[in-house]
Amino acid sequence: MAMPDAADARQRAKRPPPAWAEVAASDYPARPEVQAFVAEMVEQHGFIESELLGMFSQIRHNPQAVRLMSPAPAALKPSWQSYRSRFLDPLRIREGLRFWDEHERWLELASARFGVPPEIVIAIIGVETLYGRVTGDYRVLDVLTTLAFDYPRRADYFRSELEHFLLYSREASLDVFSVRGSFAGAIGLPQFMPGSIRRFAVDLDEDGIVDLQSNPADAIGSVASFLAEHGWRAGEPVRFEMLFDSEGRLAPLIEAGIRPRFTIGELADYGVSSAEPVSLEMPLALIDLPNGDDATSYFLGAPNFFTITRYNRSSFYAMAVYELARTLAARRQGLFRP
Repeated sequence: MAMPDAADARQRAKRPPPAWAEVAASDYPARPEVQAFVAEMVEQHGFIESELLGMFSQIRHNPQAVRLMSPAPAALKPSWQSYRSRFLDPLRIREGLRFWDEHERWLELASARFGVPPEIVIAIIGVETLYGRVTGDYRVLDVLTTLAFDYPRRADYFRSELEHFLLYSREASLDVFSVRGSFAGAIGLPQFMPGSIRRFAVDLDEDGIVDLQSNPADAIGSVASFLAEHGWRAGEPVRFEMLFDSEGRLAPLIEAGIRPRFTIGELADYGVSSAEPVSLEMPLALIDLPNGDDATSYFLGAPNFFTITRYNRSSFYAMAVYELARTLAARRQGLFRP
Protein backbone atom coordinates (compact mmCIF):
# COMPACT_ATOMS: atom_id res chain seq x y z
CA MET A 1 0.00 0.00 0.00
CA ALA A 2 1.24 3.48 -0.76
CA MET A 3 2.90 5.44 1.96
CA PRO A 4 1.30 8.69 3.16
CA ASP A 5 1.59 11.36 0.46
CA ALA A 6 3.27 8.85 -1.83
CA ALA A 7 1.33 10.19 -4.80
CA ASP A 8 2.73 13.67 -4.15
CA ALA A 9 6.24 12.34 -3.91
CA ARG A 10 5.87 10.38 -7.12
CA GLN A 11 4.86 13.59 -8.82
CA ARG A 12 7.94 15.37 -7.42
CA ALA A 13 10.14 12.54 -8.61
CA LYS A 14 8.67 12.57 -12.12
CA ARG A 15 10.58 9.79 -13.88
CA PRO A 16 13.47 8.82 -11.60
CA PRO A 17 16.37 6.81 -12.96
CA PRO A 18 16.49 3.13 -11.96
CA ALA A 19 17.50 2.87 -8.32
CA TRP A 20 20.42 0.58 -9.03
CA ALA A 21 21.89 3.02 -11.58
CA GLU A 22 22.69 5.75 -9.07
CA VAL A 23 23.65 4.16 -5.77
CA ALA A 24 26.76 2.42 -4.56
CA ALA A 25 27.40 -0.57 -2.32
CA SER A 26 27.48 0.18 1.41
CA ASP A 27 28.82 -1.22 4.67
CA TYR A 28 25.53 -2.48 6.09
CA PRO A 29 26.91 -5.84 7.38
CA ALA A 30 29.38 -4.03 9.66
CA ARG A 31 26.78 -1.81 11.30
CA PRO A 32 25.68 -2.83 14.83
CA GLU A 33 22.00 -2.09 14.19
CA VAL A 34 22.05 -4.31 11.10
CA GLN A 35 23.79 -7.07 13.00
CA ALA A 36 21.13 -6.81 15.71
CA PHE A 37 18.40 -7.06 13.05
CA VAL A 38 20.10 -10.14 11.57
CA ALA A 39 20.30 -11.76 15.00
CA GLU A 40 16.57 -11.19 15.51
CA MET A 41 15.74 -12.70 12.12
CA VAL A 42 17.86 -15.75 12.96
CA GLU A 43 16.35 -16.21 16.41
CA GLN A 44 12.73 -15.45 15.59
CA HIS A 45 12.37 -16.78 12.06
CA GLY A 46 15.14 -19.30 11.51
CA PHE A 47 17.13 -17.40 8.90
CA ILE A 48 20.81 -18.26 8.42
CA GLU A 49 23.13 -15.53 9.70
CA SER A 50 25.80 -15.89 7.01
CA GLU A 51 23.20 -15.73 4.25
CA LEU A 52 21.63 -12.56 5.64
CA LEU A 53 25.01 -10.86 6.10
CA GLY A 54 25.92 -11.85 2.55
CA MET A 55 22.65 -10.36 1.36
CA PHE A 56 23.27 -7.09 3.20
CA SER A 57 26.72 -6.85 1.63
CA GLN A 58 25.02 -6.59 -1.78
CA ILE A 59 22.45 -3.98 -0.76
CA ARG A 60 22.96 -0.48 -2.12
CA HIS A 61 22.10 2.57 -0.06
CA ASN A 62 19.51 4.68 -1.90
CA PRO A 63 19.59 8.38 -0.99
CA GLN A 64 16.73 9.12 -3.35
CA ALA A 65 14.38 7.02 -1.21
CA VAL A 66 15.21 9.19 1.81
CA ARG A 67 14.74 12.38 -0.18
CA LEU A 68 11.35 11.33 -1.53
CA MET A 69 10.13 10.17 1.88
CA SER A 70 10.99 13.52 3.47
CA PRO A 71 8.07 15.90 3.99
CA ALA A 72 7.47 18.57 1.38
CA PRO A 73 8.77 22.08 2.27
CA ALA A 74 6.38 23.96 4.55
CA ALA A 75 6.28 26.86 2.11
CA LEU A 76 4.34 24.74 -0.38
CA LYS A 77 0.64 25.32 0.22
CA PRO A 78 -1.45 22.23 -0.46
CA SER A 79 -4.27 22.58 -2.97
CA TRP A 80 -7.06 20.05 -3.20
CA GLN A 81 -8.17 21.30 -6.61
CA SER A 82 -4.64 20.94 -7.98
CA TYR A 83 -4.27 17.48 -6.46
CA ARG A 84 -7.68 16.41 -7.80
CA SER A 85 -6.84 17.45 -11.35
CA ARG A 86 -3.85 15.08 -11.40
CA PHE A 87 -6.03 12.03 -10.77
CA LEU A 88 -9.21 12.90 -12.62
CA ASP A 89 -7.48 13.33 -15.96
CA PRO A 90 -8.84 11.92 -19.24
CA LEU A 91 -6.21 9.15 -19.43
CA ARG A 92 -6.99 7.79 -15.96
CA ILE A 93 -10.72 7.88 -16.64
CA ARG A 94 -10.44 6.23 -20.07
CA GLU A 95 -8.08 3.51 -18.87
CA GLY A 96 -10.17 2.96 -15.74
CA LEU A 97 -13.19 2.16 -17.89
CA ARG A 98 -11.03 -0.17 -19.98
CA PHE A 99 -9.76 -1.89 -16.83
CA TRP A 100 -13.34 -2.32 -15.61
CA ASP A 101 -14.40 -3.87 -18.91
CA GLU A 102 -11.41 -6.23 -19.08
CA HIS A 103 -11.63 -7.43 -15.47
CA GLU A 104 -15.36 -7.22 -14.76
CA ARG A 105 -15.51 -10.87 -13.68
CA TRP A 106 -12.95 -10.40 -10.91
CA LEU A 107 -14.36 -7.05 -9.84
CA GLU A 108 -17.81 -8.53 -9.42
CA LEU A 109 -16.40 -11.53 -7.52
CA ALA A 110 -14.43 -9.29 -5.18
CA SER A 111 -17.45 -7.06 -4.64
CA ALA A 112 -19.64 -10.04 -3.79
CA ARG A 113 -17.04 -11.49 -1.41
CA PHE A 114 -15.90 -8.31 0.35
CA GLY A 115 -18.73 -5.82 -0.17
CA VAL A 116 -16.56 -3.16 -1.82
CA PRO A 117 -17.93 -1.57 -5.04
CA PRO A 118 -15.89 -2.21 -8.21
CA GLU A 119 -15.37 1.50 -8.86
CA ILE A 120 -13.65 2.00 -5.49
CA VAL A 121 -11.22 -0.85 -6.16
CA ILE A 122 -10.52 0.41 -9.69
CA ALA A 123 -9.99 3.97 -8.48
CA ILE A 124 -7.41 2.90 -5.88
CA ILE A 125 -5.44 0.92 -8.46
CA GLY A 126 -5.79 3.85 -10.86
CA VAL A 127 -4.49 6.41 -8.38
CA GLU A 128 -1.72 4.11 -7.18
CA THR A 129 -0.23 2.86 -10.44
CA LEU A 130 -2.40 3.93 -13.40
CA TYR A 131 -3.78 0.38 -13.51
CA GLY A 132 -0.39 -1.25 -13.31
CA ARG A 133 1.49 0.97 -15.74
CA VAL A 134 3.68 2.67 -13.09
CA THR A 135 4.55 0.24 -10.30
CA GLY A 136 8.05 1.49 -9.46
CA ASP A 137 11.55 0.67 -10.65
CA TYR A 138 13.40 0.56 -7.33
CA ARG A 139 14.87 -2.59 -5.85
CA VAL A 140 12.59 -3.10 -2.87
CA LEU A 141 15.34 -4.60 -0.75
CA ASP A 142 17.55 -1.54 -1.29
CA VAL A 143 14.92 1.05 -0.37
CA LEU A 144 13.55 -0.84 2.62
CA THR A 145 17.06 -1.31 4.02
CA THR A 146 17.93 2.34 3.40
CA LEU A 147 14.78 3.56 5.11
CA ALA A 148 15.08 1.04 7.94
CA PHE A 149 18.62 2.09 8.89
CA ASP A 150 19.16 5.55 7.41
CA TYR A 151 15.81 7.29 7.90
CA PRO A 152 15.40 7.74 11.68
CA ARG A 153 12.01 9.40 11.38
CA ARG A 154 10.34 6.10 10.37
CA ALA A 155 13.04 3.55 11.19
CA ASP A 156 10.87 1.26 13.32
CA TYR A 157 8.18 1.08 10.67
CA PHE A 158 10.58 0.28 7.86
CA ARG A 159 12.48 -2.31 9.88
CA SER A 160 9.16 -4.06 10.37
CA GLU A 161 8.47 -3.85 6.64
CA LEU A 162 11.95 -5.18 5.87
CA GLU A 163 11.24 -8.11 8.17
CA HIS A 164 7.94 -8.74 6.38
CA PHE A 165 9.64 -8.47 3.00
CA LEU A 166 12.21 -11.13 3.86
CA LEU A 167 9.49 -13.40 5.22
CA TYR A 168 7.25 -12.79 2.19
CA SER A 169 10.13 -13.49 -0.20
CA ARG A 170 10.89 -16.76 1.58
CA GLU A 171 7.24 -17.80 1.66
CA ALA A 172 6.78 -17.02 -2.04
CA SER A 173 10.22 -18.37 -3.09
CA LEU A 174 11.23 -15.00 -4.55
CA ASP A 175 14.70 -13.72 -5.32
CA VAL A 176 14.91 -10.80 -2.88
CA PHE A 177 16.97 -8.78 -5.35
CA SER A 178 14.49 -9.21 -8.20
CA VAL A 179 11.47 -7.49 -6.67
CA ARG A 180 10.91 -3.92 -7.87
CA GLY A 181 8.58 -1.38 -6.35
CA SER A 182 8.15 2.22 -5.23
CA PHE A 183 10.67 4.44 -3.46
CA ALA A 184 9.00 3.35 -0.18
CA GLY A 185 9.00 -0.37 -0.96
CA ALA A 186 5.38 -0.70 -2.09
CA ILE A 187 4.79 -3.52 -4.55
CA GLY A 188 2.59 -4.28 -7.53
CA LEU A 189 -0.61 -2.91 -9.05
CA PRO A 190 -2.10 -1.93 -5.68
CA GLN A 191 1.23 -0.82 -4.14
CA PHE A 192 0.98 -2.99 -1.05
CA MET A 193 3.74 -2.77 1.51
CA PRO A 194 5.16 -6.22 2.37
CA GLY A 195 3.31 -6.35 5.68
CA SER A 196 0.02 -5.69 3.92
CA ILE A 197 0.78 -8.42 1.39
CA ARG A 198 1.24 -10.94 4.17
CA ARG A 199 -1.86 -9.78 6.07
CA PHE A 200 -4.40 -8.87 3.41
CA ALA A 201 -3.44 -10.14 -0.05
CA VAL A 202 -5.66 -12.88 -1.51
CA ASP A 203 -5.46 -15.38 -4.36
CA LEU A 204 -8.72 -14.32 -5.98
CA ASP A 205 -8.39 -16.47 -9.10
CA GLU A 206 -7.33 -19.49 -6.99
CA ASP A 207 -4.33 -20.39 -9.12
CA GLY A 208 -2.27 -21.16 -6.03
CA ILE A 209 -0.16 -17.99 -6.22
CA VAL A 210 -0.75 -14.54 -4.76
CA ASP A 211 0.67 -12.26 -7.45
CA LEU A 212 0.16 -8.52 -7.11
CA GLN A 213 2.79 -7.61 -9.70
CA SER A 214 1.24 -9.09 -12.84
CA ASN A 215 -2.15 -10.56 -11.92
CA PRO A 216 -5.02 -8.03 -11.91
CA ALA A 217 -7.39 -10.58 -10.33
CA ASP A 218 -5.25 -10.90 -7.20
CA ALA A 219 -4.67 -7.14 -7.09
CA ILE A 220 -8.42 -6.52 -7.26
CA GLY A 221 -9.20 -9.08 -4.58
CA SER A 222 -6.43 -7.82 -2.32
CA VAL A 223 -7.57 -4.18 -2.45
CA ALA A 224 -11.12 -5.27 -1.61
CA SER A 225 -9.81 -7.53 1.17
CA PHE A 226 -7.76 -4.68 2.66
CA LEU A 227 -10.72 -2.30 2.73
CA ALA A 228 -13.06 -4.94 4.18
CA GLU A 229 -10.57 -5.77 6.94
CA HIS A 230 -10.30 -2.07 7.74
CA GLY A 231 -14.02 -1.59 8.23
CA TRP A 232 -15.64 -0.98 4.84
CA ARG A 233 -19.43 -0.80 5.32
CA ALA A 234 -21.15 -2.32 2.30
CA GLY A 235 -23.89 -0.22 0.75
CA GLU A 236 -23.04 2.94 2.70
CA PRO A 237 -21.87 6.26 1.20
CA VAL A 238 -18.35 7.65 1.40
CA ARG A 239 -18.96 11.35 1.99
CA PHE A 240 -21.66 14.04 1.93
CA GLU A 241 -21.82 17.60 0.65
CA MET A 242 -21.61 19.90 3.66
CA LEU A 243 -23.37 23.12 4.56
CA PHE A 244 -22.26 25.46 7.35
CA ASP A 245 -23.25 28.88 8.63
CA SER A 246 -19.82 30.14 9.82
CA GLU A 247 -16.32 28.94 9.01
CA GLY A 248 -15.17 30.34 12.33
CA ARG A 249 -17.17 27.69 14.19
CA LEU A 250 -15.51 24.75 12.45
CA ALA A 251 -12.16 24.73 14.29
CA PRO A 252 -13.16 22.18 17.00
CA LEU A 253 -14.42 19.79 14.33
CA ILE A 254 -11.21 20.11 12.31
CA GLU A 255 -9.12 19.54 15.43
CA ALA A 256 -11.13 16.38 16.19
CA GLY A 257 -9.58 14.71 13.13
CA ILE A 258 -11.01 12.56 10.36
CA ARG A 259 -12.18 9.58 12.43
CA PRO A 260 -16.01 9.76 12.33
CA ARG A 261 -17.38 10.55 15.77
CA PHE A 262 -20.20 13.13 15.40
CA THR A 263 -23.81 12.52 14.46
CA ILE A 264 -25.53 14.97 12.17
CA GLY A 265 -27.46 16.18 15.21
CA GLU A 266 -24.26 16.91 17.11
CA LEU A 267 -22.81 18.72 14.11
CA ALA A 268 -25.80 21.03 14.11
CA ASP A 269 -24.45 22.54 17.34
CA TYR A 270 -21.58 23.90 15.23
CA GLY A 271 -23.84 25.22 12.48
CA VAL A 272 -23.08 22.25 10.21
CA SER A 273 -25.60 20.28 8.17
CA SER A 274 -25.65 18.02 5.13
CA ALA A 275 -26.96 18.87 1.69
CA GLU A 276 -27.89 15.20 1.33
CA PRO A 277 -29.94 12.85 3.52
CA VAL A 278 -27.88 11.33 6.34
CA SER A 279 -28.82 8.62 8.81
CA LEU A 280 -29.27 10.08 12.27
CA GLU A 281 -27.02 7.37 13.73
CA MET A 282 -24.17 7.53 11.20
CA PRO A 283 -20.90 8.85 12.68
CA LEU A 284 -19.34 11.64 10.63
CA ALA A 285 -16.17 13.72 10.51
CA LEU A 286 -15.46 17.13 9.05
CA ILE A 287 -13.05 16.83 6.14
CA ASP A 288 -11.20 20.03 5.32
CA LEU A 289 -9.29 20.21 2.04
CA PRO A 290 -7.21 23.40 1.70
CA ASN A 291 -6.93 25.06 -1.71
CA GLY A 292 -3.80 27.17 -1.33
CA ASP A 293 -4.80 30.81 -1.12
CA ASP A 294 -8.37 30.03 -2.21
CA ALA A 295 -11.30 28.94 -0.06
CA THR A 296 -11.03 25.57 1.68
CA SER A 297 -13.33 22.78 0.50
CA TYR A 298 -15.35 21.10 3.26
CA PHE A 299 -17.16 17.76 3.27
CA LEU A 300 -18.65 15.34 5.77
CA GLY A 301 -16.72 12.09 5.82
CA ALA A 302 -18.60 8.85 6.50
CA PRO A 303 -16.96 5.71 7.97
CA ASN A 304 -16.11 4.51 4.45
CA PHE A 305 -14.12 7.67 3.82
CA PHE A 306 -12.08 6.93 6.92
CA THR A 307 -11.57 3.36 5.69
CA ILE A 308 -10.02 4.62 2.44
CA THR A 309 -7.59 6.68 4.51
CA ARG A 310 -6.32 3.45 6.06
CA TYR A 311 -4.91 2.69 2.61
CA ASN A 312 -3.17 6.05 2.50
CA ARG A 313 -3.49 8.39 5.46
CA SER A 314 -4.31 11.47 3.43
CA SER A 315 -7.70 13.10 3.04
CA PHE A 316 -6.60 14.39 -0.36
CA TYR A 317 -5.88 10.81 -1.41
CA ALA A 318 -9.17 9.41 -0.11
CA MET A 319 -11.20 12.15 -1.76
CA ALA A 320 -9.38 11.67 -5.07
CA VAL A 321 -10.17 7.96 -4.93
CA TYR A 322 -13.82 8.73 -4.25
CA GLU A 323 -14.08 11.35 -6.99
CA LEU A 324 -12.41 9.06 -9.55
CA ALA A 325 -14.63 6.15 -8.51
CA ARG A 326 -17.76 8.26 -8.82
CA THR A 327 -16.69 9.52 -12.24
CA LEU A 328 -15.94 6.00 -13.50
CA ALA A 329 -19.29 4.67 -12.27
CA ALA A 330 -21.18 7.53 -13.89
CA ARG A 331 -19.34 7.15 -17.20
CA ARG A 332 -19.86 3.39 -17.23
CA GLN A 333 -23.56 3.79 -16.53
CA GLY A 334 -23.76 6.20 -19.43
CA LEU A 335 -21.85 3.87 -21.75
CA PHE A 336 -24.07 0.92 -20.97
CA ARG A 337 -27.41 2.69 -20.66
CA PRO A 338 -30.10 0.93 -22.82
